[in-house]
Amino acid sequence: MEARWWVAGGFAIELAVGRRIRNHGDIDVLLLRRDQLLVQRVLAGWQWWAADPPGNLRPWASGEVLPQGVHDIWCRPAPDEPWRIQVMLDESHGQEWVSRRDPRVRRPISTLGLTSADGAPFLAPEVQLYYKAKTPRPKDEEDFDAVLPVLTDQQRRWLVAVITDTYGPHPWVKRLQA
Repeated sequence: MEARWWVAGGFAIELAVGRRIRNHGDIDVLLLRRDQLLVQRVLAGWQWWAADPPGNLRPWASGEVLPQGVHDIWCRPAPDEPWRIQVMLDESHGQEWVSRRDPRVRRPISTLGLTSADGAPFLAPEVQLYYKAKTPRPKDEEDFDAVLPVLTDQQRRWLVAVITDTYGPHPWVKRLQA
């Protein structure tokens, strides 16, 4: 089985709209939990830190399989370097992606992302917005405003349904339905 990964966060939104929107502190990457040990091999020599809930950073030992509740991994090339990549682990079952926020929210892994003009895989904008909708920060609102005009009717319907099912009433729903 081939490991899959996607550029996530604000960069995924920028890839969807085809332009720069704002500054970023790091690069977010989504990876399926089943492929988590791959990143340690790909960036061998980097420092890896797991964010144990509720967000306590601790070194992630080589070969350690992170438990179900750990979803974020921070990495940097050296101790005196800033964090460069945040790896977010998501769940899967067979060939189906399963949201870590709500296991009822699922879709085929093959529909989880898109590919940029230069070949970079990135998280589909509606999936990224679903995660950003939990507690939107100003940068999430900025990303939402930027990508809203390029969402298809199908993406909007999916996003309305999953936001409503997972989070209940949400200010983005009206704008998605306009």
